[in-house]
Amino acid sequence: MDPWLLVGGVAALLTTFGFVPQILKMYRTGSVEDISPLTFFQFMAGVSLWTLYGVHIGDPIVIFANFVTLGTLVAALCLYIRLRPRAGGA
Repeated sequence: MDPWLLVGGVAALLTTFGFVPQILKMYRTGSVEDISPLTFFQFMAGVSLWTLYGVHIGDPIVIFANFVTLGTLVAALCLYIRLRPRAGGA
């Protein structure tokens, strides 16, 4: 087995699920007070471009890892929208 394939696979796992601890914390605490939505949008844009790049070069690890990462970021953004403080609300 190519050792770089293993490195790529481990890197993909780490980055793919990198936002899961943040999602769990947001869900557990019910708070998104210190979360920047711009971070999610920026990361989503980068991950989307990585997915397109993976398609271009035909690399299934890059495609799959970034597609799943995009899903976790969408979940995080949805949770952020649901939990964010409302303007003028208590």
